[in-house]
Amino acid sequence: MDKLSIGRMAELNHTSVQTLRYYAKLGLLEPEYVDENTGYRYYGIKQCARLDMINYMKYLGMSLDNIKAWFDTENVESIPEMLQQQAALIEHKMKELDQMKKAVQVSIKNYDTYMNAPEDGHIVLQHIPERKIYCYDSEVNIYENTLETYEYILRELRAQAIVNHLPMAYFCNVGSIIRQDTIEQGQFVSTEVFLFVDPDFEMQAGVEIIPEHDYLCIYCDSFFYEREYADKLFDYVHEQGYEVIGDYICEVVVELPVFHHDERNMFMKLQVPIKRG
Repeated sequence: MDKLSIGRMAELNHTSVQTLRYYAKLGLLEPEYVDENTGYRYYGIKQCARLDMINYMKYLGMSLDNIKAWFDTENVESIPEMLQQQAALIEHKMKELDQMKKAVQVSIKNYDTYMNAPEDGHIVLQHIPERKIYCYDSEVNIYENTLETYEYILRELRAQAIVNHLPMAYFCNVGSIIRQDTIEQGQFVSTEVFLFVDPDFEMQAGVEIIPEHDYLCIYCDSFFYEREYADKLFDYVHEQGYEVIGDYICEVVVELPVFHHDERNMFMKLQVPIKRG
C-alpha cells in the first residue's frame, strides 16, 4: 500500500490536517494505519472516495452527525428520504435568507432616508405609496408612559409577531399610530404599535393597509421630542388649511447603534395624510 501521510492526504484533497484529525475523532474517516512508535497517521488513496462523499454531503448542507449516521447504517433505501428532508431544510433556509435580504434592503433605504432627511423640524409634503402593517394594541398609552414602558410594549409586539409567524426581519421597521377619530377629538393617545410587512404578506388578524396619500412629514431624532414635533406638525396642518384624512403615523426610520444611558436611539418620521380643506 502507498501510505499517504496526513499532510499529503490533506494536500491531495484541498483540506486541512485539522479537518482530517476531526473526522477521525468523529469516526467519519479514520487512518488506515497509525505507526505505534511515532503516532503518525497514514491514509490509503482509496480513502479519498469516502472523503469525496463527506465533502459532497456537506455541500448538500448535511451535518456531520447525519453523514456519520448515514455511513453507519449503510441503508441505501433511506437515502431518498434523507435527501427530501435536506431539500425541505434548504427551502426553509432560502426563505430565511430571502427575508434577511429584504431586511438589509429596507435598512439601506432607511439609512439613505436618514442621511438625506430634511433639516430637523422642517415640514415637507411627500406622496407615500400604500403600505401594509401588522398592528398590535397594547392598551397602554405610549405618550403617558416612560421609555421603559415603550420597551415592554415592543417586547409584546415581538411576542405577537412570533406567535403569528412573522419573520423577525420585519422587526427592523416599527412605529405607532394615533387613529383619525382620536385626532379629531383633540387627543394625543396611542396604544397601538406596528411593524411593516411585505406587500404580498397574507391578510390576517392584525394586518391592515395604510392607504396611499399625500402626507405632511416632520423628522424627529428623539422619543422625548415626538409630542413637541407632532404639535408643530398639526399646527402647520391647521395654519395651511389642510384637512387630516387618516391616521397619524410615527415611523421609526432607523435605530442608530449609539447608546446613551442604554436608551434606544431612534430617528423617526412623523406623518399625517392630508388634503386641501
